[in-house]
Amino acid sequence: MTEALRDMGAYLTEKLGGRIAEPVVAFGELTLNVEPADIVQVLTFLRRDVQCQFVSIIDICGADYPSRVRRFDVVYHLLSPRQNQRIRVKVTTDEDTPVPSVTGVYPGADWFEREAYDLYGILFSGHPDLRRLLTDYGFEGHPLRKDFPLTGFVEVRYDDEVKRVVYEPVELKQEFRNFDFLSPWEGTEYVLPGDEKAK
Repeated sequence: MTEALRDMGAYLTEKLGGRIAEPVVAFGELTLNVEPADIVQVLTFLRRDVQCQFVSIIDICGADYPSRVRRFDVVYHLLSPRQNQRIRVKVTTDEDTPVPSVTGVYPGADWFEREAYDLYGILFSGHPDLRRLLTDYGFEGHPLRKDFPLTGFVEVRYDDEVKRVVYEPVELKQEFRNFDFLSPWEGTEYVLPGDEKAK
């Protein structure tokens, strides 16, 4: 399988030239790094080319690396049933630079791009309806960013007693507990329930 992925990488390097960086085989998939301006052309080629036929978009997700200037990775996962191969295409961007929408190539990318916008704040230019998907309409911020605060926000839920939607401060449900931090490999100073049977 790895040899087939390397062959596909060589073929794509030959056909796409400067539009992709050196292909990398990682975790059983071929990974291509692409500049944002070239993403639509590269994905169109991957979908339409007879040797590729990556006709199915599996996912578009984001990843946040706040220490980088271009802090976000936008990762496209594609499947070619004909070739029985998967491919991963990565684009890097920052908070202000939009990535061209690929909904014209893959109509199913619509909600994936909306999710990446909602949770990371990644902008997509040319998207037909770029608005929040998972968070509430008045929600501020993007919850999957590494710098998103964990407190100070409200959550929305339907209260059956008052028969309406209520806003409440977010609270962590797990109560404070006392944990025994003794290593189980060194043994404990007390007998755990059930251990008395082992002797």
